[in-house]
Amino acid sequence: MLVPGPNWIMRNAPSLVPFGMLALFSALNAFPAILMISVLEPELVLPAFSILLFAEAAIAALVARSIQVPENSANATLWDFAGAFTLMGCAAAILGEPDQAALLFEEQIEQRQGIRPK
Repeated sequence: MLVPGPNWIMRNAPSLVPFGMLALFSALNAFPAILMISVLEPELVLPAFSILLFAEAAIAALVARSIQVPENSANATLWDFAGAFTLMGCAAAILGEPDQAALLFEEQIEQRQGIRPK
């Protein structure tokens, strides 16, 4: 009969690392999204959100590359989060209209011209 030892539960316990990464990236995603919703006009939110998601995908991919995270793992890795952010960024860009993206960049140009002396 196989009797498990005292460390059997600790060896077979699921890792909390994927949950921690999910909580971290959720917080990193939620705070700027709430700020964008409160500051930007409604038609500018989707283009700005897609830019934010692409930037977060790039950061997650760079961090995963720099710390040598294995691509083939049973748990969620930084590569998975980079892919998820890319997918969400593409969806936000597709759902947003090109006119909205043009408005976002026009607003940025107007703000910069207002700051600089003429």
